[in-house]
Amino acid sequence: MNPDHTQYTHLFGPVPSRRLGRSLGVDIVPFKVCSLNCIYCQLGPTTTLTTQRRPYVAAADVIDELRRWLDGGGSADYITLSGSGEPTLNSELDQIIEFVQQHTEIPMALLTNGTLLGDPQVRAQVSGLDLLIPSLDAATDAAFARVNRPAEGLDVEGLIEGIAAAREQCAGQTWLEVMLVQGINDSDEELSAIRRAVERIQPHRVQINTVVRPPAEPDARALSPAELAHARDLLGPLTEIVAPLPEDYSGDLYHQQTSEAVHDLLRRRPCTINDIALGLSIHPNEATKYVQALLAEDRVEPLQKAGSVYYKAV
Repeated sequence: MNPDHTQYTHLFGPVPSRRLGRSLGVDIVPFKVCSLNCIYCQLGPTTTLTTQRRPYVAAADVIDELRRWLDGGGSADYITLSGSGEPTLNSELDQIIEFVQQHTEIPMALLTNGTLLGDPQVRAQVSGLDLLIPSLDAATDAAFARVNRPAEGLDVEGLIEGIAAAREQCAGQTWLEVMLVQGINDSDEELSAIRRAVERIQPHRVQINTVVRPPAEPDARALSPAELAHARDLLGPLTEIVAPLPEDYSGDLYHQQTSEAVHDLLRRRPCTINDIALGLSIHPNEATKYVQALLAEDRVEPLQKAGSVYYKAV
């Protein structure tokens, strides 16, 4: 039996993931502390745009929660460093990775925007991971600026070089994620530039995605299935489409109950993702999973209000 989900500040889930199975999320930076301000982010605009590495969340606090989770019988297919900001900004990242690798056989994954992988210290800290999933949404500076809106000092060439170096140094697999936004980074010219970057990086897989829920900016629009298929063909044989389908929570009583709790909350009043997370004492990423499933079931709908995305039950 997994431990009580409500006793943790930095752990969320395990939640179902199409790519990783049952994934325990580990959040090691504060909400929306990031080196990018992507137009498609479902958690909203970045509030602290930075490339400065610090112990934003103390490794000792995260390790204490992981120890309790493991001692309580916690199980998952992956332990995933992800969360509501950019995890490589945490300068104590290596201590957390080392603890997990010394205390469990559960493989570790890192979801990262890749911007700090140009730093040799960051690459050394993540080199022992089982799975590295960096993002590369653009391979020209113009598209990078429009889609990712980076912190000062970041550019596409440095991003590609850093990801390529991390791929070479990482002991495990590297899956490259590409988020496509209609009319911004989906032209044949942009996709050809991304393909050239893929050939430099040589990841084990390329996974393309598109906007599937209300993003930070209303201009971020999804590609159609036909457009995604065209992009897949242009990006080469390693490429697969991973745009999410409705997640299946049916096998787990906790997930059933939480999904219904989210729906009940939205029947009472419209809420943002953060409102849901605070109201139900769950992580924003976990709240996003449930909202995504409810959207796919047509049980909730989004509302744009005062620059924020709210959800209400239908």
